[in-house]
Order: sequence, then C-alpha cells, then structure tokens
Amino acid sequence: MKIAITGGTGFVGRHLARRLIVRGHEVVLIARGVYRRDPGVRELDGSKFFPIGTGNEDRLAEAFTGCSAIAHCAGINRELGKQTYADVHVQGTRNVVNAAKRAGVRNILLLSFLRARPHCGSAYHESKWQAEEIVRSSGLEYTVLKPGVIYGRGDHLLDHLSHALHTFPAFAAIGLRGTRLRPLAVDDLTRIMEGVLSDGRLSYQTVAVTGPEELRLSEVVRRVGKVIGKRALIFPLPTAAHYFLAWWFERLMVIPLVSVAQVRILTEQVIAPVQECHPLPSDLMPRLTFNEDQIRKGLPAPQRFGLSDLRLFRGYRALSPRR
Repeated sequence: MKIAITGGTGFVGRHLARRLIVRGHEVVLIARGVYRRDPGVRELDGSKFFPIGTGNEDRLAEAFTGCSAIAHCAGINRELGKQTYADVHVQGTRNVVNAAKRAGVRNILLLSFLRARPHCGSAYHESKWQAEEIVRSSGLEYTVLKPGVIYGRGDHLLDHLSHALHTFPAFAAIGLRGTRLRPLAVDDLTRIMEGVLSDGRLSYQTVAVTGPEELRLSEVVRRVGKVIGKRALIFPLPTAAHYFLAWWFERLMVIPLVSVAQVRILTEQVIAPVQECHPLPSDLMPRLTFNEDQIRKGLPAPQRFGLSDLRLFRGYRALSPRR
C-alpha cells in the first residue's frame, strides 16, 4: 500500500514511517522540514518526501495522489508565529480532508489527544476536538485515535526529563496532588496505527489509547533518574508557577522545557478520555510497560541543557550533537 503521513518527520510520524516501510509499504512523508532529529527518515527506501505543511490544499492533493490511506499526525503543542492551533489543527485538518477527497483517498486516520474536548478553556484541547469533528463528518472512512502521553526515541518526555535531570538537582511536580498518567510506548501506538492503515481495523471509530501501567509523574521521573544514574529532589510547585515558567520557556527556549499547553495537559489526570470512546480489541491493546528496558531504548545521549537550547543563542545549535 501507499500511505501518506502528515507530520511525517515528527516524533510519531517518523516512527510510523519506519514501521510501515519495514512491512513493505510505500510511504509519502509530508512535513515542513522543521524537525531534523532524524533526517535519515526522508531518504528511506520506499519513501518520498514532500516539504510542505498542511496549509496548501493543492499541494496536499498532489502529494496524496495514488495513496490508499492517510495518517494525519501533524500537530503542535505551542503556538509560534503563524503556526497557531486554529491554523494547524483546525484549518490544516480541513485542508487534509479536502485534499484527500480531491485525490481519491477514502481512508484517513487522525492522531488526536486523549483529553481533547470542546468548551474546556484550552485552545489546544478545543482545536484537537474540532479536528476530530472535521474528520468524523468528512464522509471519508475514518479512525480517530486519542493517545495520552507517548514516549520513545526522540520524544519530549524522555528527552527533556533526561536533560533536566542531567542539569538540575531538583524536579518540580505540578500541584499538590500530583499528576497521574499512563505512558504509551510509541511502538505500541504505531502497531495500532498500522492495523488501522493497512488492515482496515477500527473503521468509523474513535478510540482512546493509553499505556498498560498507571503511574504518578513523580514515579516516571524516578524511573528515568534510576536508568540514567541521577537522583533528583522532587517537590510540589503550584500550578500557577508552572504556567508562569512555561510562558517564559516558550519565549526563551528553542524547544521549551514545558509549554503552556503541556502544563494544562499535566494538570489533568492523563489516564482516561473525557467522552466515551470505542474499546480497543484485545490483540491491539498496548502491552509495553514503562520499564528500564523501554526507558533505555528511548533515551537520548546524556547531555545538559545549554546555550544551544536558548533562542537567543540559536546560532550555537550547530555545536550541539542532539539538534
């Protein structure tokens, strides 16, 4: 099969691309080319790269020509310039759906978010929900997957936790109760996505996808610290302080330590969807726990945060081996 992936060079997109290619599928990668942590994904045998975003319906229709299905993975966790939630999540999804119809593609998989919902006061959550509604009302054969916190090689969770623990002696947990989550291995997620895209599983369904193990964020930090040999003092910090820090991180860092949207995500318990979803069949249930082997598999090279992580010193990024 020939399958298009929007956000094809992003975290989930590139893991999905590699999985599909290994299994004999042809992949069309669609991305602006901003993420360069895995440039080799653009040159894989069996792949074709289109350096476009989701803002141009005409070019999307061209890229989708001949494809049997689309995995719509493009998304952002902070707004930056013209890259707003409304433009990327809402209008971008509308463009993808329209382009799919023009190109004759009948199947679309949307990667949304576990807690996406309307009227909740978060532009991130609400725009993800709007994208879901666009896909569900598109007339295409659709599947909406709603994962929680995803981890794996090149993610935000393990990457930033590792570098934070190598840099700081303490870790600030959000609020007094602490956040609970069910970490989802990207390998489990892409296995499910492959079933949807190549085997037609979960058609016309909205499905929540979470990892098999429920943990407090503090326990996630401790497990990562144990693997990398760093033990940090974990202390609670009021939510308002996290929002304040995230606002500054978004303005000072190339990739924020945490964004405002991510703080909002972590103020909730990321363990279940808000609305009722269809259940996953037993053979597609995630099975990889957040253990030492999985953590070690997804960790970046040991490194502290430095000047290369600050937007003011972005010229130093060439000196950093992880950018």
